[in-house]
Amino acid sequence: MLTGPAWRKDAIVRLLLGVFVCIYAGSLATSALAFKPTPTHPAGRFYLFFGLSIFCLGASLYMLRRPWSVDDFLRRTTPVLVCFYLALALGAMAQQLVGPVNPSVPQMLIAALSFQGAALLLATVFLREHQVTWAVAFGLLERPRHAVLLGLGAAIAFVPLAWLLQLGSGLVLERLPFLPFGAEEQQAVRTLRDTTGMARLTSMGLITIFLAPWGEEFLFRGVIYAGIQQLGCRRAAWWLSSLLFAAVHLNAVTFIPLLAFSMILTWLYERTGNLLAPIAAHSLFNALNFGLLLVNSNL
Repeated sequence: MLTGPAWRKDAIVRLLLGVFVCIYAGSLATSALAFKPTPTHPAGRFYLFFGLSIFCLGASLYMLRRPWSVDDFLRRTTPVLVCFYLALALGAMAQQLVGPVNPSVPQMLIAALSFQGAALLLATVFLREHQVTWAVAFGLLERPRHAVLLGLGAAIAFVPLAWLLQLGSGLVLERLPFLPFGAEEQQAVRTLRDTTGMARLTSMGLITIFLAPWGEEFLFRGVIYAGIQQLGCRRAAWWLSSLLFAAVHLNAVTFIPLLAFSMILTWLYERTGNLLAPIAAHSLFNALNFGLLLVNSNL
């Protein structure tokens, strides 16, 4: 059982809403990169919708910074939801002018920064609100060498099983007539395979190996898992945080491997009480998969 600080429930909700707002802002930014004016889709109309949507998202983030209480819950949440839904409507009109977008490396970088990068930025606000540091909140000083080595060992042991699970998932899903989300190769993987240029590959590698593990482990293990567990629902905490972790990658083939990996990451956090353990495992897992992709792509 983890013994970290007790997270305020409203702080968790505001953090997750803030991350979602940033993700949507990132999707708008990738649309802006892909936008090409035409006589039927003039630039002025797109940037009007885009600018108003970004303004509404910024207003939502600004209002999410203050704590909520039971007494002022409706007064605090109503303007946030109004701004956010207005941003969604305006953003949808902007993205309709762009049409389908095939992600490029710059767009993938924006997407990563708007998710994992934003999570780390919002983490500073979250921790400041609880008046704790990273080290205290997530046990980073609890036998750090042991935690890192255990995490690295777990990743090395799990990677072959993950590849087998992914292969098996692919074979099974090929026989299904429909899926809730794609069984095809992830768009990010296809984009990376078609990428040339050392600078772009390096930037993708840094985000995959360093930024993503820190941002995702903070959210899924440090906040969501710990927060649900603090409600006295330990088993639900394991399953819900792991299901969310697997589902957020939006790919059916990797769902089962990532679900199993998330369970291992949670076990590492429970076993050591130090978030460095799942971070180290996550980082090495991503590094090995990134390296395999480069080898298979002859890069």
